Amino acid sequence: MSLPPIDFQVNRDDFRETRFAPGAPIDDLAEGQVLFEIDYFALTSNNISYAAAGDMLDYWGFFPGPDRWGRIPAMGFARVVASRNPDIPEGGQCFGFYPMSRHLVIDAEKNSAGMVDGVAHRAEHAPIYRSYTWTEMDGLYKDSRADEMILLRGLFMTSFLCEDLIADEDFFGAETSIVTSASSKTSIALGHLLAKRGRGPVVGLTSARNKDFVASLGCYDEVVLYDELDRLPGIVNARGAVMVDMAGNGEVVGGVHDRLADELKYSCTVGATHWEAGERPKTMNGPRPEFFFAPGRMVKRTQDWGPGGLQERLGDAWFGFADWSETWMNVKHQSGEEALQRVYLEVLNGDLDPSDGHVLSLW
Repeated sequence: MSLPPIDFQVNRDDFRETRFAPGAPIDDLAEGQVLFEIDYFALTSNNISYAAAGDMLDYWGFFPGPDRWGRIPAMGFARVVASRNPDIPEGGQCFGFYPMSRHLVIDAEKNSAGMVDGVAHRAEHAPIYRSYTWTEMDGLYKDSRADEMILLRGLFMTSFLCEDLIADEDFFGAETSIVTSASSKTSIALGHLLAKRGRGPVVGLTSARNKDFVASLGCYDEVVLYDELDRLPGIVNARGAVMVDMAGNGEVVGGVHDRLADELKYSCTVGATHWEAGERPKTMNGPRPEFFFAPGRMVKRTQDWGPGGLQERLGDAWFGFADWSETWMNVKHQSGEEALQRVYLEVLNGDLDPSDGHVLSLW
């Protein structure tokens, strides 16, 4: 017998308070709807960034919860187990954004590679966030890289598009690249791409706890601890630096700006792995930090290159990164409510080994 629907929910005002609640009924699909059974999903610090930016970027709106309870989106795989849409067959597996739940019902609208959720509360979200692609039709899918796909592909795309913007702007005249939260998987992806580009030194900022891991990756030319920011002026050459902040740590961002001032040519924020850190100072030396929104860059590059051109470039970069990840990432599969809650709190509190990649299931 199939297990009943269940949702993992987070208090939007206190991310450490969680609960498992009965999911919505799944027995009576409306015309056009599709029922997914969610096989498994990834849980990384990227999911914490979704929660931290949940109100600002409406990540809480993907899969609304009751009152102030939220459902954090996650990359995963799910199977179509029931369909009342004549264009959507049962039995196939799809890659996409799912809640941390056992089931998901969507208002399915067929597209060339799968389907899009047409439900009203997701209508304003970027198409990439509400698309579900058949794995058999996904040019970036390989059975041997299924775990890497849900753990890394979404964040790799963010890093790919961010690095593309910086390169497209000729690094704003700079040579050195600085990446905060250097042990996070999004930062590792960016560091890898920057190192492949070969513009100049790539500097990873990290904690003492993660220093050895970050140094072992080989994609950072220099590793600087958060309490060693005074080293930066001696590392950055006369052409200056760009900084990408994955941590959302205002104190660190302000510290880099203060020390480099006009030598910092560009500064942007992508994530919020340090979700409890203070806000950045109201005034800082150097350029005004920008917020990098990957879906906006994706729209631009789809227009510039066409959908096929973007996928070709992304695929060339993705497969190399996915293969390389075998050298540093340990994939761990776990299932059940206790495992999900424990891993979530470990990720939230920054207690995980950065080399671990957690794949979870509620089955």
